[in-house]
This record gives sequence, C-alpha cells and structure tokens, in this order.
Amino acid sequence: MINRINFLFVTLFGIGKLKKIPGSYASLATTFFLYFLFHIFNFSPNYVLIGVIIVFLISLYSVNIFIKKLDNKDPKEVVIDEFIGQSIPICLYEIAHQGTRETSHVLTFYFIMFILFRIFDITKPYPISYYDKNFKNSFGVIMDDVCAGLYVVAVLVLYMVITS
Repeated sequence: MINRINFLFVTLFGIGKLKKIPGSYASLATTFFLYFLFHIFNFSPNYVLIGVIIVFLISLYSVNIFIKKLDNKDPKEVVIDEFIGQSIPICLYEIAHQGTRETSHVLTFYFIMFILFRIFDITKPYPISYYDKNFKNSFGVIMDDVCAGLYVVAVLVLYMVITS
C-alpha cells in the first residue's frame, strides 16, 4: 500500500507513466491545476507556495525510495519534480500580481511560464546540468527542475524590469 501511494505521488497520479513526453504533460497538468486553484477556487498563493515547499521536502524522501533499486537514477516516470519546478514561477507570479487581472493577461503569462520552464528543463543550461549530472539521487532529480523554475522567474523579472 505504501509503495503504491509513493508511486502515485512521484508519478503525479500516473502522468509519469505516459509513453511520450511525461514531463511536459506533468508541467501542463500543473499549470492547469494551479490556474484552477488561483483563479477558480481563489486559493492564496502564499499557502500554495507553502504546500509546494512541503511537496519538495516529501519528494526528497519519496523519490529516493522510488529510485533506490533502479539503475536509472532519473527515470522519466518520476515527474513530481516537474510539478515542483513548474509551480515555482507560477506561485511567485501570483504572489507578485495579487488582485484582479484580465484573464487573457494571466493566461498569456501562464503559457510563457510553461514554455520557458520546458525549454530550461530540456536544454539544461548551467547549473541545471550540474545537478542533473553530478547528483544521482533525489536531490539531483528535483534540484534541476527547481533551477529551471528559478530561471523562468529570472527571465520574467528581467522582462518586467525592462518593460516598466
């Protein structure tokens, strides 16, 4: 039972078992999930960010348990790291832009954050590549996506500074 719950957690309820591009599907599902949390159910982005931090901490243990007996220490079915990495820029965007906004503006930024996150996660510029290559454990699996999410934040902050 515990192994099944851990499997569902690290694969984001089975999204990681999809044959093609499970990381992109997990990022997309995360983007939709967070949009609904923030704009349909009006959850506080501060509380959601705390939840993401808790998921991060649990993931360090859960992913380690999942990959313990595997030869590949970064299997494609583990996509909880995409959830964490994609959540970082969206939560920080929502914290920075609280209040009423046009839906088209929000959707545009969500789309940009999704695309940028996927680009950084796939191309793995430094230090993303450092974590990916040098840490063959749950820390490496998760931190490369955290860095990709932080790169998205950096690009958006740069954009906002330039355009303001």
